[in-house]
Amino acid sequence: MLPLTPYQSVLANYLCIEWTMKVYEHRDPDSMSPRSHPWVDSESNPAHRYYNFRSSPELIRSSIEDMQEWSAYPATETFYRLLEWLNGPESVFESNDCAFSGATATTLSPKRLQCSGRLMMLYRDLALNTSPKQIQWLTNAAAHALNRTDPAFEGGAIGITIMSARFTTLPRPPERQRGQQLMLSFWAWGEQEPEVMANLDRTFRTVTVALRGLSDEIRHSPPATAADD
Repeated sequence: MLPLTPYQSVLANYLCIEWTMKVYEHRDPDSMSPRSHPWVDSESNPAHRYYNFRSSPELIRSSIEDMQEWSAYPATETFYRLLEWLNGPESVFESNDCAFSGATATTLSPKRLQCSGRLMMLYRDLALNTSPKQIQWLTNAAAHALNRTDPAFEGGAIGITIMSARFTTLPRPPERQRGQQLMLSFWAWGEQEPEVMANLDRTFRTVTVALRGLSDEIRHSPPATAADD
């Protein structure tokens, strides 16, 4: 494993467990609080609601308000295309939620500005999300795929969190609906806004390449659908 720079060491402490130079296991305090899939609206903000991008992909470019004010930058289009593929017919995954916070001042980096956000993803075969073994495999495989894709890049980072979930469309009883999904948190840095957004675009491209490869791998060797006892 390559040594961390001082800046990366600070980031690793913030994100908790470092896999390699830019992919981390990110411990979120809300990870054990189950979230329904599909969900209806947000408890913190009722204006935020769930959209099924699989059935309505046209909503991707109109409903993600966090990204709209940054539409002048290529990163926004890259993110839209990532969501369109993730929820499209070529993917074995789907998304559940996303959020984005634009460039603001930071003390975590030698760079002056930081942007950050998250993308929630899960197996499209919902029963797989109730298997801890399948979720752990997906977590490890995603970390390795992300790390291999652009190992020299230091302008961004990705954190992976296993989040508790309840899949309400699966057959009852409720305990058979309990499972998990992945949260991909992302950060990018720069001295000026254009640099931050360029690094964000590169981060999104890394995620896209890694998840496409992972989806293809699963298609060729599909996992068992039975949940763990």
